[in-house]
Amino acid sequence: MPKLPNLDVIADAFHAALAGRSIQAAAALMPLTIRGTPAELEGLIGQRVLQVGRAGKFLVVRLDRDRVVVNPMLTGRFQLAGHGEKAPSGTALEVALGGRSGGSPADAAPWTHGAAWLPPEGGRVMVRYRDPTQMGKVYLLPAGVDRAVPGMGPGEMGPDALDPALTLEAWRIRIRRHPGELKNLLRNQAFVAGIGNAYSDEILHAARLGPFRKRSSLAPEEVDELYAATRATLEASVRLLRERVPPTFEKQVRDHLAVHNRGGEPCPRCGARITQVAAGGYPTGYCRGCQR
Repeated sequence: MPKLPNLDVIADAFHAALAGRSIQAAAALMPLTIRGTPAELEGLIGQRVLQVGRAGKFLVVRLDRDRVVVNPMLTGRFQLAGHGEKAPSGTALEVALGGRSGGSPADAAPWTHGAAWLPPEGGRVMVRYRDPTQMGKVYLLPAGVDRAVPGMGPGEMGPDALDPALTLEAWRIRIRRHPGELKNLLRNQAFVAGIGNAYSDEILHAARLGPFRKRSSLAPEEVDELYAATRATLEASVRLLRERVPPTFEKQVRDHLAVHNRGGEPCPRCGARITQVAAGGYPTGYCRGCQR
C-alpha cells in the first residue's frame, strides 16, 4: 500500500529519472483503471514530463499540457523498467518514454544524484502502473477538462503531513477542529494528507498514545508530542526507504515497523505483548504497556 513515505521516494526517483523525457507510447492494459478516454490517453503522446511529485496519497505527473494523477490505494504499485522487458501480470498502464539530454533536472532530490538505478539518458524507459485488483485509479486530466479526482476536491485534503508550512502552531490550530479517536484523526486526509493505516499505528506508538484515545482528552503537551512523532516517524521512514526501495520501486518494505501487523510480538520499547485488533475493518496494532 504506497503511502506517504513510499510515494515520497517514488516521486523523487521518477522525477529524477523521467523529467525532460517525452512520452512515445501509452497503453491501457486494464482500461477500468483509467479515468479518461482513449483519445485523452493517446493525447499524452509527444508531451514532455515536466515534474513528478506527490500530493498526500497521490502521485502527480505534470506534462507540457496535461496532468496525470494516480491514486494507488491498497494494491497499486509502480515500476521503472528498461525497454523490451515484458510487462508483469496485473499491469494496468504502460507508458514508454524516449531519451533526454542534459541529465536529471536541476531540482532533482539530492539523494537521487548519480544513482545507479537511473536509466541511461539516451535510452527508452518504460513506466508501469500495476494493480491486479484495479482498486487504484489513474486520472487523465487534459488541459481544459474539468474532471474530479476523489480525495483532491475542496475541503478533502488538508496540508501534507511533511509540508514545512505545517508548523507546530498550525498543527495545534487544526487539531482543535477535528474530534474523534486519534487513529481516525491521523487517517483523516482532511486533517493532514498522506498518513495511512500502517503509519498511523507507528506514529501513535512513537507518541505513546493509544489509538482509541479521544482527541479531546489530549493535554497540550500530548498534542505537541503527536506532532513531533508524526514528523519524526515519517521522515525516518522516508530516509530508510530511499536506501532500501530502489531500483525495485514496487517493493513494499515493512519490516521496520514497530507495531503495525505485529500482534503478539514484544513491543520494541517496553517488551509487553503488542495487541492487534480489526477496528473499523482496518488492522490496528498498539502496545497496552506503553501507549496511554
